[in-house]
Amino acid sequence: MSNSISTLLLRNLSDVFGENDPVQTENTMSNSISTLLLRNLSDVFGENDPVRRRAAIDEIFHEDAVFYDPKGGIFRGRDEIDRIAGVIKATHPDFEYQPLFPPEELGDAGRVRWVSGTPGKPPAYAGTDFIVARNGRIASVYLFFDNLP
Repeated sequence: MSNSISTLLLRNLSDVFGENDPVQTENTMSNSISTLLLRNLSDVFGENDPVRRRAAIDEIFHEDAVFYDPKGGIFRGRDEIDRIAGVIKATHPDFEYQPLFPPEELGDAGRVRWVSGTPGKPPAYAGTDFIVARNGRIASVYLFFDNLP
């Protein structure tokens, strides 16, 4: 579709939907699977500041998103994801997540393998995050712990 036609369609949708145009809203908030995976690591589970962490959660997670933690259960919704991310980060506030490889994408899903630990020291643990996205936001996150490389 040409740029002028898509612009015209978006203007027409804006006239119909006004500020709540679902197409325009989704387009402006859409993220790639790789971006979602990396932001989840750094801006959510790697963030010490609760205000910045919550802002990131609101930007990249669906309201009804689910986080599956193999050690801690199932956490539903942004509030619970925010709570458990804060609890996890508080156990090791100096740890940083480092992707081992670039994220991989397949359809509406993706994964990233990572290690975490104190910068300048050997990693303390490793894992893989697998996400399913919907309309450019995380719908679910599955955490797997791995053996250190």
